[in-house]
Amino acid sequence: MNLKDRISAFARLGHFMRELEIPAARPEFNHPEEETCFDQLQLEIVDAPHYNGWFTEANVRKAISSPGHSMTPENLEKWMEPYAERIERDEDTRRIGLVMAGNIPAVGFHDLMCVLITGNQVKAKLSSDDNRLIPALTRLLVAIEPEFADSFFFTRDQLKDLDAIIATGSNNSARYFEYYFGKYPHIIRKNRNGVAVLNGEETPEELHLLCSDVFSYYGLGCRNVSHVFVPKNYDFIPFLDACQQWSTINDNHKYFNNYEYNKAIFLVNSTPHFDAGNLLLTENSGLASAVSVLHYETYSDRGELGKQLEMLNDQIQCIVTKDGLFTSGVSFGKSQEPRLWDYADGIDTVEFLTGIR
Repeated sequence: MNLKDRISAFARLGHFMRELEIPAARPEFNHPEEETCFDQLQLEIVDAPHYNGWFTEANVRKAISSPGHSMTPENLEKWMEPYAERIERDEDTRRIGLVMAGNIPAVGFHDLMCVLITGNQVKAKLSSDDNRLIPALTRLLVAIEPEFADSFFFTRDQLKDLDAIIATGSNNSARYFEYYFGKYPHIIRKNRNGVAVLNGEETPEELHLLCSDVFSYYGLGCRNVSHVFVPKNYDFIPFLDACQQWSTINDNHKYFNNYEYNKAIFLVNSTPHFDAGNLLLTENSGLASAVSVLHYETYSDRGELGKQLEMLNDQIQCIVTKDGLFTSGVSFGKSQEPRLWDYADGIDTVEFLTGIR
């Protein structure tokens, strides 16, 4: 199986992933095995909330369909073009260990795709919070292209006999990963957060889009906005109003319990805050915030803010802002819609994989 074949297989998988955005969608299948695995994946999506209260059906469908929208033949070819000659020339198949997170549904899929599309094998340790969606996706991939059947292996045990490792976790778990996997070529990811920079001139539509960057997946993703930088004397009322479109987020008891708990803490400690009814805003320089809490920080000079963000670069996953405000910025509403070449922590995973010797 060459790179062209693998691109074709992932393009077809992307087609099915896009279809999963709509529960009643019924794509055309090339053979019964595709249909069977597609239906099994549908069942896993519906069943996800029963074993993980954060994995609502809507969130799982969003998490699976979002990368699917990027997985067109054109995008996949564009993505692989800089590495194609190197991949086709390298005849070795390497065993790549993946330690996957479980904060949002199928969050490790991009790493898995990077390993498989470059012609390598996956040995993955799945998160106990999300150990069914990724296997279901790979079964559908095998139905599309049977030659992938021996390309991945899932385990609950410690990963061994590897050529390289990609591990994602917290700052604490990163120390564990460094200890156990430091001898291998590796990418070890720690905590990062999304931030937003506002200038006070955002339109209601832009603020509505920003809310999706804050609330999507209950704010649990590393690309979710957990901290906003606002001009001095910023008027929060328009943003608080925009939060009302997400009022139903309180229907999730896990989220609402966090909201009520954090609200009680703020009240007991007399912590100044704004209350949107589903989100608490408080002035705090920390980039990471608790579930249902958004930190804000004021600035007076954009140039100085730029320097501050550069110093915090290793803690920031993405910067959500108006187009052109920062060259590396992401448009409002797009933090959870990364393109194929938008790598976690800014580390080119494919470059890493194709550079292993």
